[in-house]
Amino acid sequence: MTKGTYQVFWTQTARQDLQKIIEYIGADSKIHARKVYLNIKQKAANLQKMPLRGRIVPELRHYSILTYRELNSQPWRIIYKIEKGTVWVLAVIDSRRNVEDILLDRFIL
Repeated sequence: MTKGTYQVFWTQTARQDLQKIIEYIGADSKIHARKVYLNIKQKAANLQKMPLRGRIVPELRHYSILTYRELNSQPWRIIYKIEKGTVWVLAVIDSRRNVEDILLDRFIL
């Protein structure tokens, strides 16, 4: 594993993804939405110490794209990349959707 502390930054797209998820869940339960929010934010924050703990995104590995990693917070997938002491959270995606199309649209096209 990588030693040291990394900075974790959220891209605008990832922040929007998380906001949409929380708004959707919050329409039914504010309490559940808060729990989901805190869980996702904590998982991302934990990348400060162990950024390589997530796996390479399988759908992108198929295309030999090894730059992007993910953590799971079921059913959510937190997609990120590591660059020179920084972790960039790029997306939070519902794994029940067609994830391959979403990822290919965001990261390849």
